Amino acid sequence: MAITKPSEAYWDEKVEASEKVWLAVSILACLFMFLVMVVWAIAGKQNPPQESYIIRPSTFQQRVEEFINKYKIGEENGVPIVEAPSNVDLYLMGRMFQWTPILVLKKGETYRIRLSSIDVNHGFSIQPVNINFQAVPGYEYVLTLKPTQSGEFLIVCNEFCGIGHHKMVGKIIVK
Repeated sequence: MAITKPSEAYWDEKVEASEKVWLAVSILACLFMFLVMVVWAIAGKQNPPQESYIIRPSTFQQRVEEFINKYKIGEENGVPIVEAPSNVDLYLMGRMFQWTPILVLKKGETYRIRLSSIDVNHGFSIQPVNINFQAVPGYEYVLTLKPTQSGEFLIVCNEFCGIGHHKMVGKIIVK
């Protein structure tokens, strides 16, 4: 920022060739990045799920509780652990400051996970694989997931959801 106002004659000067070149390079770079983003969304299959529904948070919570009651196999630190067959829709609920239940999946099988939040926006990120999604109250998303490796995978909330956000961790166990 200048201390004094430039002279009026400054604004009438012609643009130098080097400024035109840099302006053209930056515009081309922006267009290139935009096109790469579009191509990657299509070719990289980075589109959000095509199946989603509007749902009352209380209704989604009730469905999650019914799912837990039917397929519960244990608990870990008060969080239910469920194992359901792959031909059944699984439910995963985000709420301050918890993902529930802990899902037990089998490697190589395809699962449909119904995901939502019952209070505020939560980020759904499976670590260390790069799966990121947004759980929004009032919307139920159906994610298709096929585990390719065994182990324990953490579900991290990557959308600030309140004072306990840093403790909001869930788990998926793949056998």
